[in-house]
Amino acid sequence: MRVLFTVFPATAHVHPIVPLAWALQNAGHDVRVAIHPDAVDLVTDAGLTAVPLGNRETLSSVVEFNSNLDLLDGLDDSFALDTGRETPRWEEQWYGLTQVLAMFTPVLPDLVSLVERWRPDLVLWDPFCPAAAVAARIGGAAQARILWGQDNIAWLRAQSKQQLASRGAGPGQDPVNALMRPMLNPYGLDYDDELLLGQWTVDPMPPGMRLPLDLPYQSMRRVPYNGAAVVPDWLLDRTDRPRVCLTLGVGGRGRQLFRESGVGFPEIVTALAELDIELVATIDAKQRDRVTTVPDNVRLVDYVPLSQLLPTCSAIIHHGGGGTFAAAVAHQVPQLITPMPFWGEHVTARYAADRGAGLLVPSAELTAEKLRDQLARLLTEPAFGEGAAALYREMREVPSPAELVPVLEDLTAKHRS
Repeated sequence: MRVLFTVFPATAHVHPIVPLAWALQNAGHDVRVAIHPDAVDLVTDAGLTAVPLGNRETLSSVVEFNSNLDLLDGLDDSFALDTGRETPRWEEQWYGLTQVLAMFTPVLPDLVSLVERWRPDLVLWDPFCPAAAVAARIGGAAQARILWGQDNIAWLRAQSKQQLASRGAGPGQDPVNALMRPMLNPYGLDYDDELLLGQWTVDPMPPGMRLPLDLPYQSMRRVPYNGAAVVPDWLLDRTDRPRVCLTLGVGGRGRQLFRESGVGFPEIVTALAELDIELVATIDAKQRDRVTTVPDNVRLVDYVPLSQLLPTCSAIIHHGGGGTFAAAVAHQVPQLITPMPFWGEHVTARYAADRGAGLLVPSAELTAEKLRDQLARLLTEPAFGEGAAALYREMREVPSPAELVPVLEDLTAKHRS
């Protein structure tokens, strides 16, 4: 069958789809990935076929995040959702998210043209790209979302519907109406929630982290893909000290950790270096330049794919990003997490800590000394290694991308017009 992925043009959105796209290709299916013209290299670098979508002006501000890391400083916690805590601002969050989802509306004509010309059987789309569901319906293709984090969009939609119903509100008061009408009216289509939430949803999150929603989910183990790079020589060297990775991710708010906590990166490095470890910090050049003296047991690097680095590590320190969490789980590495809220980082951190696979240090409580002491616990208390192994076994019970392929084949046959 022909499978079209439609992806939001950001590294953190492309990487999660790669293992499933590979699995579909390896099973003999024809796979293409529609993405912004200036982000096609994210797809082709992964060995996948890219289809440029829209013009360069559309979503150009989003694409720039991949090349200008300084823009990450402008991100905030507007869409962070922690359903385990009170969420008093959910209406504001839902309205804001509908504005983000509307950013893809201008590419709908190009998507419709692509679907009508190439005739995919299945369209798998980023939850930020509901225009892909509309194009799939026009072309008669089956369509489903593929998540990259917890399902904030579906949870906020459910809250909104419940609230609107309790008020007796009409369609004109539903934020989804303003989002979907510009897409549907030109094609004479009526709205239903499949166009916002998919005919089903591929969910790479651990089942225990899934939000309580009555939707058809297909679980898929998140096989971490972090890009490709040449293995550095030093990574092949054995070390007598435990190796520890400090990373703040490739997107989101991780790189704001030091600013938000009031603890400088040099202080963190100095404190961690007091332990008998080898610290590998994958950090951008601006933060590296602030460290005037680099201890002998510290290595500051620009970027090393976690799939290369983590198999050699005894612990990882990070901000709670879903991709980093998944990579740590896959390599059974205990995690020390200081969550920086952007989407669901608090939930991720608590999940790792509750299963004994790591420790959580809130950013408001972060000090260099506390981070050092908690890392010492991770490295010396065997329970954390056992917890990481148990979390790995839990994830291994979830179907792999290859195991999901026949499920997608059956669902496509069922839902394709």
